Amino acid sequence: MSKNVVLQVEDLKVHFPVKKGLFKRVVGQVKAVDGISFQIHQGETLGLVGESGCGKTTIGRAIVKLSPITDGRVVCNDLDITSYGNRQMRPLRSDMQMIFQDPFSSLNPRMTVGDIIAEPIRFHRPGADYQQEVLRYMELTGLRSEYLKRYPHQFSGGQRQRIGIARALACEPKLVIADEPVSALDVSIQAQIINLLKGLQRRLGLAFLFISHDLAVVKHISQQVAVMYLGAIMETSPADELYRRPLHPYTQALMASAPVNDPRHRGEMKGLEGEIPSPMDVPPGCKFQTRCPHVQEICRSQAPSPENAGEDHLVACHFWRDI
Repeated sequence: MSKNVVLQVEDLKVHFPVKKGLFKRVVGQVKAVDGISFQIHQGETLGLVGESGCGKTTIGRAIVKLSPITDGRVVCNDLDITSYGNRQMRPLRSDMQMIFQDPFSSLNPRMTVGDIIAEPIRFHRPGADYQQEVLRYMELTGLRSEYLKRYPHQFSGGQRQRIGIARALACEPKLVIADEPVSALDVSIQAQIINLLKGLQRRLGLAFLFISHDLAVVKHISQQVAVMYLGAIMETSPADELYRRPLHPYTQALMASAPVNDPRHRGEMKGLEGEIPSPMDVPPGCKFQTRCPHVQEICRSQAPSPENAGEDHLVACHFWRDI
């Protein structure tokens, strides 16, 4: 594993048993994540994009061991943490931090801003001057020092997300998993938070896994983009290449479904139709077959393997060349 690879995920699977009745009999499985592989380099961002319910958040939680891993490997900073329990993970938590979607529910309402940011410093960096470090991370994230004694309910959504970012960075992590960090914010505030994260990445050399359903947001922060559908990755590519030349039918449909300023500029790609199948009843063969306008018989029986479509561009589709 290369030294500058911060995170390596190999064939990751996260399946949840479905139980029914008084005796909790297992009647099936939810295949939330079903064979995902990717890697993230130091100082880079991988954007993970897809519809709600496709398993994006489960991947983030599985990487930091908040959700159990069914199969596969997770290697962080050259350590295979796949089978690590809570005790083994405790000293490694400072290397992997999460920024959550809802900044209000992820902050303790009974703690001041200063205490919220100081808590991980006291726990993970016991020798540090936590008072000076709190002020440093508040300055880094655009929070004024007079906010130190205020409580989360006294702030706007954008300011609360800055507090969450400061708390995550206070551990001095190498990898930050940002789970829909701007989806609950106004559009103007979204741009400020995205620019903040990009600036912090340049300054601190952070690696980001940026999870979102919004293709426009992902485009502005990611070097690499992985498009996810029903627990699997359909296409992975450098961001500029993906938006210029989307090859998988699902990627094309996602882009056609995104809002545009002028509908005449939408292009010839057809948007998504139908509903995403249940992860309890995943179709055989290609997972996208029930909604794909190009489906053929082989798609219904044989799952496509990722194929190389250019430099760092992988597509899991039988007919991507013809499409």
